[in-house]
Amino acid sequence: MPLHIAETAPETPSTAGRAPAADRALLAEIAAGLVAENDLAALLQRFLDPIVRLAGAQAGAVRVLNDDGDRLEFLSALGLPAGACGSEQSVDRHCGHCGAAADSRTVVWAADLEVCARRSRTPFFGQDCQRLLAVPLQHRGRLLGVYNLFFAGSEEPGAEILAILRSVGDLLGLALNNARLEQENLSTRLASERQMMAAEVHDSLAQSLAFVKMRLPLLQDALSAHDEARARQYCEDLRCAVTQAHASLRSIITHLRSPMDPKGLLHALEAAADNFRRGTGASLVIHNRLPGLALTPEGESQVFHIVQEALTNIARHAAARHAWLHLAARDDGLVECVVEDDGAGLPAPAACAGAHYGMDIMRERARRIAGTLEVGPRVGGGTRVRLVFPAAGGAAPAPGGH
Repeated sequence: MPLHIAETAPETPSTAGRAPAADRALLAEIAAGLVAENDLAALLQRFLDPIVRLAGAQAGAVRVLNDDGDRLEFLSALGLPAGACGSEQSVDRHCGHCGAAADSRTVVWAADLEVCARRSRTPFFGQDCQRLLAVPLQHRGRLLGVYNLFFAGSEEPGAEILAILRSVGDLLGLALNNARLEQENLSTRLASERQMMAAEVHDSLAQSLAFVKMRLPLLQDALSAHDEARARQYCEDLRCAVTQAHASLRSIITHLRSPMDPKGLLHALEAAADNFRRGTGASLVIHNRLPGLALTPEGESQVFHIVQEALTNIARHAAARHAWLHLAARDDGLVECVVEDDGAGLPAPAACAGAHYGMDIMRERARRIAGTLEVGPRVGGGTRVRLVFPAAGGAAPAPGGH
């Protein structure tokens, strides 16, 4: 019979009982290699040779299912002539005996190699290779690929050897699954790092440059009016802003994070308030009922940048005369930070795409400290930004302060 499913293949005299401890040790060696080897292709190439020798084959290959799930592509090969390797680089997911093994999720032993010979157009199939074994690579019911063994003769591997080859397929399936999970995790981490990098640039360099942009017309007016005192003040403001932008850029390059005030969150908020007052001419009142608030460095950085972004949005879009910053403990042990203004209110969705991008960053920062962010209208006009998050160590400090 040209093709059969080798679930319980009969033993032949030369292969019956042919699975000494050395052959079984191959499984343990592959399992250990899954932990030690980071390069999947290198792992598969390393173990193809003992697998080929174990089965008494002359060549072997490993094919993996592509991302679309419609092609089986070469990942590693041993002993195949160049012509056969070239034609076998990518085949249809349901092609021939490999497709039969993939569809049935069972080991396929085949003697009719006409399909392979017709596709490869080489004398390898049907002459040098008389039979083929296709073993599915799967993990928890998910097909990940197929590996092939190519035989010069007609002798079938015994049942015990086939059992080992099926176990090899399961182990290699595990390796492929782990490699794909690692790739997916890497892609997720890279996307997260890029998002945070964008947030750091937005919250440091972009805000410093926005301050410079607002100061330049004032400097020009002072120069036109020959107001030397005001011009010197605006030049000093610009110098400080450029210095801060430079320091932020160096910190981002070095640590992928914009610098936090070494004196802590409350000092940083006071400094941000001073910059806001100077840059907008609006008043900003801070109501701090948590003077002893102590957060982790990560918590301080995220809270500061959320408040800084809220103040920047007020300065850019609100045309507010007054703003308020409230910091207090709630009865449920959470910390509440509220930024309000009496300005024009929230912009229309299409009015300022940058503001909405900033809102997304603020929400992501809140999520990173297990907090929530609400943005909406303020009673009496303007906008209200409300951040609620757990204090370091669980409970918020006792209320107090000014």
